Amino acid sequence: MIEAIGLTKRYGAKTAVYDLSFQVRPGAVTGFLGPNGSGKSTTMRMVLGLDQPTSGHVTIGGHPFRKLPNAPRQVGALLDAKAVHGGRSARNHLLSLAQLSGIPARRVDEVLGVVGLQDVARRRSKGFSLGMGQRLGIAAALLGDPQVLLFDEPVNGLDPEGILWVRNLMKQLAAEGRTVFVSSHLMSEMALTADHLIVIGRGQLLADMSVKDFIAHNSAGFARVRTPQTEPQQREKLSAVLTEAGGRVMPEPDGALRVTGLALPAISDLAHGADVRLWELSPHQASLEEAYMRMTQAAVDFRSTDDRKAGLMQQPAPGYDPSAAVTASEVPQQGWYAPPPPGRNPYASTPPGGAPTGRDPHPDTPPAAAPAPAAPAPAGPPAPAAAPADPTESSTEDAR
Repeated sequence: MIEAIGLTKRYGAKTAVYDLSFQVRPGAVTGFLGPNGSGKSTTMRMVLGLDQPTSGHVTIGGHPFRKLPNAPRQVGALLDAKAVHGGRSARNHLLSLAQLSGIPARRVDEVLGVVGLQDVARRRSKGFSLGMGQRLGIAAALLGDPQVLLFDEPVNGLDPEGILWVRNLMKQLAAEGRTVFVSSHLMSEMALTADHLIVIGRGQLLADMSVKDFIAHNSAGFARVRTPQTEPQQREKLSAVLTEAGGRVMPEPDGALRVTGLALPAISDLAHGADVRLWELSPHQASLEEAYMRMTQAAVDFRSTDDRKAGLMQQPAPGYDPSAAVTASEVPQQGWYAPPPPGRNPYASTPPGGAPTGRDPHPDTPPAAAPAPAAPAPAGPPAPAAAPADPTESSTEDAR
């Protein structure tokens, strides 16, 4: 079990975590939620002894992490999947960790199989994708077969199959009686994986309860009611009946009614008594994401605003002639840009002593007066001849 009591961590004038107390019990997946900058990573680092609390303390099984005998055999953690020497193979990376902790080499091959990296075990980790790096980090956390596991964003970079695998792995580890502490920003995954939630904001505890209780405390359920669309009078009649019975009725954009303050059986009885046919009568409960957003809305540090420059580029730039532009149909759709057909390049330059190579974007405009001759350039070494144009480079320029 992980137990934090009065944890506070200050970095100069900034307080990252303040008076934080909680327990992470074995046998359940505990989700650790909070906005960016709320102190989640700092808290996990203090649990693992990487940061020293300014005040308060945190223990694992009743002991600080630094006083645990052979800690890697008791605690496994994934905080940064990139913390791997890129020149080492996956197997050698895990083998070095195993040798430091007295773990037999056969365990390395076991965890490589568990995370699905057995076929790339001898490849250097610098060539791994983000998802492969996450799997290697999870393998390192499982290496000592620990009873306590901490994961920070474990599904980052994984494909849907990998996300499902991590979800099932977390549940399996908790079912074996282990303590599983998972930090994530993916509310949909936490709703499917976690049994209990610890939510913090700006370094302080906001909630410590089960997922079901968290949703119930931070959302309002309602009933969704729909009547035949061809009979709007029935909708109005039902709305009046429900309002008279003490319910609160709000119309929705798709024609349904959102009803609060009345249970579903009462709504059904009232509709039946008013001789109103119902096409839909369904309960609605907020998702974990909706409940989380409602609780943490006051603890978010970074909020987006409307782009005041949005729409400024909708007007054509001065001097722009749409008839001279290369249309999308003239550009092959291979994912790269090719030059337009001969004679259709409006941006082609005029070769010395020759006619323009591209079509005239203004064929009906009389030629402008010839410019005055430029002043003679100062004497000096002749300019070097221009290098042959790179075909791929000219293709990109033409397409612009």
